[in-house]
Amino acid sequence: MGNRGMEDLIPLVNRMQDAFSAIGQNANLDLPQIAVVGGQSAGKSSVLENFVGKDFLPRGSGIVTRRPLVLQLINCPTEYAEFLHCKGKKFTDFDEVRQEIEAETDRVTGQNKGISPVPINLRVYSPNVLNLTLVDLPGMTKVAVGDQPADIEHQIRDMLMQFVTKDNCLLLAVSPANSDLANSDALKIAKEVDPQGLRTIGVITKLDLMDEGTDARDILENKLLPLRRGYIGVVNRSQKDIDGKKDINAAMAAERKFFLSHPSYRHLADRMGTPYLQKTLNQQLTNHIRDTLPGLRAKLQSQLLSIEKEVEEYKNFRPDDPSRKTKALLQMVQQFSVDFEKRIEGSGDQIDTDELSGGAKINRIFHERFPFELVKMEFDEKELRKEISYAIKNIHGIRTGLFTPDMAFETIVKRQIGKIKEPCQKCVDMVISELVNTVRQCTKKVKAFTSYPHINLKGWLTINNIGIMKGGAKEYWFVLTAESLSWYKDDEEKEKKYMLQVDNLKLRDVEKGFMSSKHIFALFNTEQRNVYKDYRQLELACETQEDVDGWKASFMRAGVYPERVVVDAGEENGSDSFMHSMDPQLERQVETIRNLVDSYMGIVNKTVRDLMPKTIMHLMISNTKEFINAELLAQLYSCGDQNTLMEESAEQAQRRDEMLRMYHALREALNIIGDISTTTISTSLPPPVDDSWLQVQRNLQ
Repeated sequence: MGNRGMEDLIPLVNRMQDAFSAIGQNANLDLPQIAVVGGQSAGKSSVLENFVGKDFLPRGSGIVTRRPLVLQLINCPTEYAEFLHCKGKKFTDFDEVRQEIEAETDRVTGQNKGISPVPINLRVYSPNVLNLTLVDLPGMTKVAVGDQPADIEHQIRDMLMQFVTKDNCLLLAVSPANSDLANSDALKIAKEVDPQGLRTIGVITKLDLMDEGTDARDILENKLLPLRRGYIGVVNRSQKDIDGKKDINAAMAAERKFFLSHPSYRHLADRMGTPYLQKTLNQQLTNHIRDTLPGLRAKLQSQLLSIEKEVEEYKNFRPDDPSRKTKALLQMVQQFSVDFEKRIEGSGDQIDTDELSGGAKINRIFHERFPFELVKMEFDEKELRKEISYAIKNIHGIRTGLFTPDMAFETIVKRQIGKIKEPCQKCVDMVISELVNTVRQCTKKVKAFTSYPHINLKGWLTINNIGIMKGGAKEYWFVLTAESLSWYKDDEEKEKKYMLQVDNLKLRDVEKGFMSSKHIFALFNTEQRNVYKDYRQLELACETQEDVDGWKASFMRAGVYPERVVVDAGEENGSDSFMHSMDPQLERQVETIRNLVDSYMGIVNKTVRDLMPKTIMHLMISNTKEFINAELLAQLYSCGDQNTLMEESAEQAQRRDEMLRMYHALREALNIIGDISTTTISTSLPPPVDDSWLQVQRNLQ
């Protein structure tokens, strides 16, 4: 190589791969690397073993490589191997390396030949290798074997695509010479993800197994299916050689002899074989890293800036420092208080456009849900008149009363006022639910709360008229104002939208059909006129009861109220019905008290409708805000030992450690890149070739 700066590039990427793999970020950074792709039994494993000069990869039938193997080769005077998941352990016996790969693969994928995209990182130090990093990927297959899932082909393909679609990934496309190159699995992948051929390096294996009288000269001379980076031929050990434990060094000598003695390849011998392939990959990966340094530096800097503020808090972090715990708790409560205030008052910096929440949701409860719940209490006219009748008769006892008793009015009013308790309680419950939800959202936003699992604020704090509805099979937009109701189907009809006056309109519920899940109510005219065209009533359907309630509340604000049930004396049964029909004096008394109750309850309902939101605001919402601002911190301090309260979660401790490691890895990488980029030069990419075969075949797919 002769360029010390350039020689540092591959080890640099190795260090970054290790650092980012340890925290699960390797795939996101798109580091420069070489991915080895090919079909099963294409000879990928043998090529990699020839680089190392040792048998260390699992072998067998079917899918042998079931997890990506990130193989880092490092030139070093001593020979040994290390796994990232076995830090500090050096493997000098490469049979043990194979066993560890198999065991680690089974640990994640099981023993049923399943696959996993989680890589195994293996670093091999040896005086016989050049600095090089390769990712050995599972061989492509067509048929599931044993307990493998039926879609194993698609799983392998998806895994390959995670690597080979990255712009910074070179492709080492391994294809056997004794099969049709046009149908090579590796070249099919290359055609798809690298149609310009800028990232693909071709490797032809099994040249010694071709039929007699045939050769791959046109391919190796880059005349047939040419690639810009060309093809390199290699001769691996045969299965017989592997079973017989043939020494790899002897196999390399046999490979050299094959190319020198073969009439079709002897003129190419200096550009063929495993040593030349390793040297070429070293040069091309180094140059590729050099070419991608500007983009890599930009990504590193962007990632560094994104975590710098958080890391600044961790640099001098001492988990057991009492002052840190006090400060952290104070900051959390202050931030929580600000966020809660914003969500309730509606001045938040992050506006939710998907649904109502916080103060807006509570406002809807006050002005839509609660008024409608109150109105529903007035509907049962028949039951109310019966209660008045019984009250009057029970007060008179055995005598026939001449005057309307005041006590009947008081009794009925008390019962009616008692019924208001249920909608009031429901209103309180809905507001509490929304306050708890607001607390939950605030604690999610204040990330520090997730770091301290012993703090649970929910325990302390738990104490428009436009919409869309369906009519029949069509959807309409409805717009309701105080004067009219209008609707239209789509934007084209918006200008000619239908409209009707709300005067004399009332609401009534409609029973759901046997097969319908819709909630239906209807508009009708109290003067028995058609509501719209030939329709006596206009039925409207909603998906949920909550939507129906919201619409009814909107109609009531526009002056359209639910119908009142008028009692027909003929509907009464038994002796009471007979008495009602035969006692005009009792009927007059019932009507008098009914009118008094109606007037009085109208005043009560209006008062409750006005006072209930004010009371909830004062006793619940304002008190909650005051509690958060003035008492929450003291309550948290008094609930137990501060050290226990502010004990961070194991997940947060791990995250802090990983964040610091990533920060230092990014800083180191940027420093090394800064030194190298100003002192090194690289060779240019080989000149373009006729790659129309890549383009055409890709278009045919």
